[in-house]
Amino acid sequence: MTLREVFARNLRRWRSERRLSQEELAFRANVSRGYMSDLERAAYSASLDVVERIAKVLAVEPAQLLEKAKPARG
Repeated sequence: MTLREVFARNLRRWRSERRLSQEELAFRANVSRGYMSDLERAAYSASLDVVERIAKVLAVEPAQLLEKAKPARG
């Protein structure tokens, strides 16, 4: 999984957990809704500035948006 895909997956998860629409998150992070959709589909890479703004809106550390899932222990 690429870092872009990791970011997209985490972005969708955190946005859903915060019960925000793409439109609302985009508005609060000062990006277009279309761009937010592209980020969630891993169509584009976000700049560090955008990662920081999104993280602030989601109330998470920017690094949390880039963390790969830990493998489950069996």
